[in-house]
Amino acid sequence: MAKRILVAVDHEPPAELLDLINDAAHGGGATVRLVHVASTPDNVIGKDGYVIAFADQEVARLEAEGHDMLRTIELRLGGVRVESVVRFGDPADQIVREAEDFDADLIAIPTHARSGVARLLFGSVAEQVARRAPMAVALIRPRITR
Repeated sequence: MAKRILVAVDHEPPAELLDLINDAAHGGGATVRLVHVASTPDNVIGKDGYVIAFADQEVARLEAEGHDMLRTIELRLGGVRVESVVRFGDPADQIVREAEDFDADLIAIPTHARSGVARLLFGSVAEQVARRAPMAVALIRPRITR
């Protein structure tokens, strides 16, 4: 039974992922760490060519947005011990690094349900994490409604 579960999210996670995490955490008394990885920002340049936000200001804005999203998810995991962190950089690298720093037993990560050519062209952060991580990885594919 996993005692330390890292959950990687880049937007509102699918219900299947939250159900899995709720069941695993409540059943085994696990601690959950939510991680969101944002792109490392540069200075933001306006239409007139002037800097309208410096990289450090953009980092602060993106970090605040990430924490707001993670707090919303945390509320949906009522009664579970939850920590959250926002990282910057390559998503797969940062997720694996966070899992190692957290000493996670399990990484849970949603997939985007791409297939065929789209999957070949874009790859998948979830697949990269599964290949690189030294611990178990649960890839959660959302149900597709037709």
